[in-house]
Amino acid sequence: MSNSKHIHVVIFGIGNVGSTLIQQINMAQSNLQLKHQLQIEIPIITNSKLAFYNENGIENSWLIDFEKFSEPYRIEDIIQFIKAKKFKNVIAIDATASVDFVQNYVPLIENGFHIVSANKVANTLSYDFYEALRQSLRKHNKSFLYETNVGAGLPIIETIKNLYNSGEHIAKIRGVFSGSLSYIFNEYSESDVSFSKVLSQASKLGLTEPDAREDLSGNDVARKLLILARELNLKTEFQQVKIESLVPKKLNGKTNVQQFNARVKELDLPFQKRKTALSKNQVLRYVGELDVVKQTLEVKLIIEQKQSPIGQLKGADSIFEIFTESYGEKPFVIQGAGAGKAVTARGLFSDIIKLSNNLN
Repeated sequence: MSNSKHIHVVIFGIGNVGSTLIQQINMAQSNLQLKHQLQIEIPIITNSKLAFYNENGIENSWLIDFEKFSEPYRIEDIIQFIKAKKFKNVIAIDATASVDFVQNYVPLIENGFHIVSANKVANTLSYDFYEALRQSLRKHNKSFLYETNVGAGLPIIETIKNLYNSGEHIAKIRGVFSGSLSYIFNEYSESDVSFSKVLSQASKLGLTEPDAREDLSGNDVARKLLILARELNLKTEFQQVKIESLVPKKLNGKTNVQQFNARVKELDLPFQKRKTALSKNQVLRYVGELDVVKQTLEVKLIIEQKQSPIGQLKGADSIFEIFTESYGEKPFVIQGAGAGKAVTARGLFSDIIKLSNNLN
């Protein structure tokens, strides 16, 4: 045990993904010690307002302990606790979806934290913020890993980085980037069920956000597309992504979630018209497309041939087609589960291990 490498992980956000990550880490401890001589301890867990501290690492009773002993916190309290304990190799995990929390990244980096994040916000704010964050990482010799930002547990960002850094010319990236919208259009294209019923099924399966308009707006797909564009050194802003929203204007704006759900059948007719226009060998797919040559980013609903890789998609899988010079006309394809708490948590865990391997 004395020869083990110790990693201290602070988990911000203990919802579906964060709590699943805690479970995965706890279950893997003996295997990590046996195969990697690695010990991962979690001295702090937080939700948006409260933090629970245990310098020896949380135990399987962490949920009960959090309910009993958590206390209000500021980010300064977390930093002070870590410094007082003189922990080394500290990784902050952002398992939130918070716009505000990413403002803590730079203070954390400046105080010795590496960052692993499932939160897309930091990589999709203004390019000035994006670059300032990376300058801080370089200055303080810290790492920021975010593989789960685009493909949940799929190695999309790592693949793109490796191709780009090796000098490969990437011409285009296109695909179905959203697990929820993948399920919706895979089901809708193949069944006689109304669009509103398919949307309801997706919601019951936990595939959509509580407000399904967050999925249907296309903004999440656009953020993923923007992240990939920036990995290829395109200085692009979110406003430059052309997005075809699937939500009519009359159901946006001041309409709340309950009102939207009450009127969701208003989506049936316009989607039925698009479905009726399909031939036997065609399906609807909601795709993101980055044309690197033209430097255009587009999110749109398209008609696709059933026999194509995108047309053959099933369930809630995502698919990414990467067109490069070396691969020619046939794209390099990555496909698999693109959503879900288990695969996203596993992606975070993978980033933790990857980062740990580079620490002393």
